[in-house]
Amino acid sequence: MKPKKHIFVCVHERPAGDPRGSCRERGSRRVLDALKGGLFQHDLLGEIKATGTTCLGHCEHGVTAVVYPEGTWYRKLQVEDVDDIIEEHMLDGEPVARLLLDEADI
Repeated sequence: MKPKKHIFVCVHERPAGDPRGSCRERGSRRVLDALKGGLFQHDLLGEIKATGTTCLGHCEHGVTAVVYPEGTWYRKLQVEDVDDIIEEHMLDGEPVARLLLDEADI
């Protein structure tokens, strides 16, 4: 079954001390695991897929994620944000405004 939405979470890791930092050092693995767990709990795994990916190009805004097919970008994600993304965006169709990456930064 083809998923209706696909969420890509950056799990890229840069060397220690890199001035840009990386999503992984900001906890992206925990965010991805929480997202997968939340999708499972809401019985959404067939409809929505969550995948870790390498650099999405917005390190200064990490942890970043993008939702396809609509191309919604999220920034500075934390585990605590996952429920809002699932409930508001995945279930209700409304992106979580406080977490959106500004269009000018894309």
